[in-house]
Amino acid sequence: MVIGQLFQDDINRKINGVVKVDQDATDVLVQELDEYVITRDLKKHFITFFNNYGESFREGTADIGVWISGFFGSGKSHFLKMLSYLLANQEVQGVRTVERFRKKFEDDPATFMLIDSVTKGHTDTILFNIDIEGSINKDKTAVLRVFAKMFYNYLGFYGENLKVAKLEQFIEKRGKTAEFRRVFEEKNGGPWLESRDAFAFFEDDVVETLKEVLGMSDDAARNWFNGTETVETSIAQLVSEMKEYVDNKPGDFRLLFMVDEVGQYVGGDTDLLINLQSLVEKIGSECNGKIWVVCTGQEAIDEIIKARENEFSRIQARFKTRLSLTSSSADEVIQKRILKKKPEVEPALEQVYSQNDSVLRNLFSFTDAMLDIKGYTGPQDFARNFPFVPYQFIIMQKVFAEIRKHGNSGKHLSGGERSMLSGFQEAAQKIQDKDEYALAPFYLFYDTVHTFLDSSIRRVIERCQKAADNGDGIEQQDVDVLKLLYLIRYVDDIPANLDNIVILMADDIRIDKITTRKIVGASLDHLLSQNYIGRTGDTYNFLTDEEQDIQRDIYKNTQVDTSAIVERIGQMIFADIYTTKKYRHGKYDFPFDKMVDTTSIGAVTGGMRLRIMTVATDTVEKSELRLMTESKNQAIVVLSETPYYESLEKAMKVRKYVKQRNVAQLPKSVQDIIRNHQDEANKYEASAEEDLKKAIVDAEFYVDGERIEVKGGDVKSKLDQALEYLVTHVYSELGLITKNADTDADILAVLQGDHLNGVMAGMEENHDAAVKMEEYLEMQDAKKLPTSMADVQSRYQAIPYGWKEIDIAVVAAMLIYDQKVTIKYSGETIQPGNPKLPDMLRKKSEIGRTSISKRQIITATKMRAVKELLREYFDVMDVPDDEDGLVGYIVEKFEEQKTHYEKLNERYEGHKYPDHHLVTKALSLMESVLSQRKDNTSLIDRLLKEEDNLLDNKDDMQSVEGFFKNQVQVFDAAVRMEAELRNDLSYLQKEEEANQALNQIRKITIVEAGQSSVYKRIPKLNGLMDIVREGHGRLLEAKRAEILEIIRQCLAEIHTLAGDVYDARAISERADKFFDQQKTRVAELESLQLLDGLVPQMWGYKDDTVNKIDSIVHPKTPVAPTVKPNEGGAVTPPAAKKVIKNVYRQAAFPSKTLESQEDIDAYVERMRAYLTAMMKDCDGIKLS
Repeated sequence: MVIGQLFQDDINRKINGVVKVDQDATDVLVQELDEYVITRDLKKHFITFFNNYGESFREGTADIGVWISGFFGSGKSHFLKMLSYLLANQEVQGVRTVERFRKKFEDDPATFMLIDSVTKGHTDTILFNIDIEGSINKDKTAVLRVFAKMFYNYLGFYGENLKVAKLEQFIEKRGKTAEFRRVFEEKNGGPWLESRDAFAFFEDDVVETLKEVLGMSDDAARNWFNGTETVETSIAQLVSEMKEYVDNKPGDFRLLFMVDEVGQYVGGDTDLLINLQSLVEKIGSECNGKIWVVCTGQEAIDEIIKARENEFSRIQARFKTRLSLTSSSADEVIQKRILKKKPEVEPALEQVYSQNDSVLRNLFSFTDAMLDIKGYTGPQDFARNFPFVPYQFIIMQKVFAEIRKHGNSGKHLSGGERSMLSGFQEAAQKIQDKDEYALAPFYLFYDTVHTFLDSSIRRVIERCQKAADNGDGIEQQDVDVLKLLYLIRYVDDIPANLDNIVILMADDIRIDKITTRKIVGASLDHLLSQNYIGRTGDTYNFLTDEEQDIQRDIYKNTQVDTSAIVERIGQMIFADIYTTKKYRHGKYDFPFDKMVDTTSIGAVTGGMRLRIMTVATDTVEKSELRLMTESKNQAIVVLSETPYYESLEKAMKVRKYVKQRNVAQLPKSVQDIIRNHQDEANKYEASAEEDLKKAIVDAEFYVDGERIEVKGGDVKSKLDQALEYLVTHVYSELGLITKNADTDADILAVLQGDHLNGVMAGMEENHDAAVKMEEYLEMQDAKKLPTSMADVQSRYQAIPYGWKEIDIAVVAAMLIYDQKVTIKYSGETIQPGNPKLPDMLRKKSEIGRTSISKRQIITATKMRAVKELLREYFDVMDVPDDEDGLVGYIVEKFEEQKTHYEKLNERYEGHKYPDHHLVTKALSLMESVLSQRKDNTSLIDRLLKEEDNLLDNKDDMQSVEGFFKNQVQVFDAAVRMEAELRNDLSYLQKEEEANQALNQIRKITIVEAGQSSVYKRIPKLNGLMDIVREGHGRLLEAKRAEILEIIRQCLAEIHTLAGDVYDARAISERADKFFDQQKTRVAELESLQLLDGLVPQMWGYKDDTVNKIDSIVHPKTPVAPTVKPNEGGAVTPPAAKKVIKNVYRQAAFPSKTLESQEDIDAYVERMRAYLTAMMKDCDGIKLS
């Protein structure tokens, strides 16, 4: 059987692959109507539409919007066109459309009756593609203008120009359309309908016609013609005209706007959406179901407005009828229009399937496919689809959609049954001469789309075809594989691996799959070598010219060092695959060095090592003998052969290529290609990671000089086993630690001896470890080598010990407790009770400053002498016997004594206490002893050296101690008294006994160096202070009486002068208050000098007050100026102010005791002479 003769309809007949709503050629319409296939899904949509539409004949409705959605090629335009012809029941070649559909619904007479009943009324449809009819420049009212244009065209007006259309509408309403056309043709010579599209060129003819037909003046007609204003219409006005039109029609009349590609035209434009919404809403509310709007869009209406759902919720309500078309039934359409077989052929094809059932089932088995794609389900399925395979319907839909999405001119493709229709027809035509065993290989579909593809795609295929024709290393099979790879380039559902490509290339039921795999594999290798395709892992991909150039630059011209690749492998293994930083063994965490080949990854600790050997290592270095030799203290993992290295190399070449270029400045197409390579690099890295895991799982393991067999498991399990083996062989002394510590509290417990509770000596935990450490310290001591805790920690954390730092600290603490080692921190010996000792033994910041050494034993003679000295010096009996206890006791007691002497020394500041030099000497002795506290031996030696000085000083200090205990208070009181009376010494001379007592106090309190007899005289101070206080008290009483008398005299003078004068009363009252205050101060002051100081103030205040009162009691009469007649009445100014000299009263009247009349006369005479002398060169004297 020949394939071309199997089909019921001629496979070579012309089929219009793409339906256009504005294509109305009769032959096209006949084919579209007759061959229109109503699938199960389409039948549901017909029923939904005609049910909703039919309701409007029984009851008016505002829900007149219909939205037909579906992706490109789902049949929206075809469905819309069929609805239009059905509703209008148009006659095509003498047959009504409804009659043509009768056969299509013969299996469903009820639905056909519904359609037939609805279409019996008079219906007009206005079918148009809004993207074609609409203006290029879209503004807010673009949708309205297109509807207006198509409505006016439908009415017979010139809708292309609303100005002309409005004129024609006006003429029609006046009933003068025929007359206008006749007159215009008479004047112009051409019919109006043929000339109106160029009416702007016929000004005179139009003006004359308007004048004659409408009676317009010449100016009015020309003004209209030349008017530049744009004729606009509103939604309300247009809908009003529509309503007027349909209202004048019979009751069963309906007008439908059938608008294709509305979704694409409106898109996401807010203004256009609102314009469409408002128009449909107005039509629905005004026209009562007589006018319908049916739109198509690649997206459902709710998807278009999804981002602004709240804002445009009303537009969803306007399109109540929503029909969503899919291409799921594309195979049904193709099977009926293209592949329908002649009745007698089907049994023969079913027989072919039955004979090759198992072969066919095995042939179509895809690898890693995400879609549910398969071969034939049975004989009938084979006969129905032959020579195609069911999976091809699914994949071709994806291919068309992806080509349209990613291509340029490919956007003109339609992905539904229309383009698929022509694609399957053309593919069948290419194999129509083959027999019933032939199959249509998938690459045949390339020729159905290549004319729509961008030239950059076609050039690659054409160049490859030319190379095949010329025999330039390419064969025709290679070209076919290249076509196939382009078709599935963007289809992610089927990975383009070798197995899947073999299936897609299958062109015969009888093919040998193994042989075909070799042939296709060879083709892929040819294409790779010629740079037509790329490869990521086990998948292949088609390359454009630009992609080929960039791939060549990346993979052939970009170099990456082997060392960089090895380092990246290390990062991937130790950062992503095996992330263990330290291997856990019991309570121990063992760090390990990480290495790949000869490259270290991360920090190097010098401990055990995990080394990975890659394909980059020479084969010689991987010999078993060499590996066993080199694996001492390390685990070597020799990776198995997987393509991890090649994958990583490719990924790193991409990264380097991108890094070397300023990608942002490159053309967008190049940026897209580079971005795809970056995506491929991610896949390469992911593939490399998986390959590395497999290489580790299947690796050879060499550990500590042996080749070992590692049990099955994943990467972590394998490497953990290798490290476990390494730990147990490398850290051979790990078992010396029999008990692990957890916290510093465990260290402190050992230092206090808690580890010995109930345990015999030598049987305690970690005893052998302590012995090991003691032996090491003895060795260091013998070599005269200093040892720090950092050295100890480093030694015992390293191979072959591997102890934890806290366990090392515990072992050191055991030696400290047993007084076998000495710990010094910054040169100072640390005692076991020091709370910071755990930090010194283990803290990284402290162990470098902490030294540990074998302890030097102090002789028993020295120990005995020191204990005797301590008993005598401190007057105690109990003194520790062991060295650490004794040293601690010395430091503690001498620290206490030093603190005591420091406090005594502080008391001398500001005081002249006796024997200060003894205190400073005692303090110096304390510091001398404690200065050797850093070393036990030195401390003992220094203490014995200072023995005599200490005991002598102890005896000397007894008087000082007694002074500060019993006498210092009296001493301080005497010193204070002497200081307080210092200003009254001249007064005290009048009290001889008090004066002598004060001198005695001064001799006692002013202590000279070395004067030790003072302690015996201090008891006399109390009696001497009493004598001074009594004498000073008598002088105070006399002085107070003297001053109180002065106060009395001052007040008497003030009150005598003021008398009963009212105006002076306030002044005298203020004087009373002042002198009351002075009396209080006289009573309070304890200093004779300060009391004398009050007197001048009181006399001065009294004099000022008397002067004020005198000016009130005896006011001065002003002297009137005199006028001399002979000088023309000039006024003589008053005389100049007198010069009064101030004289201090105490200077004129000094204090003196007068005992006779002669003393009085002499004193008065001296005052007279002094005052007379003071009167010279002045007009008067004021005593103050």
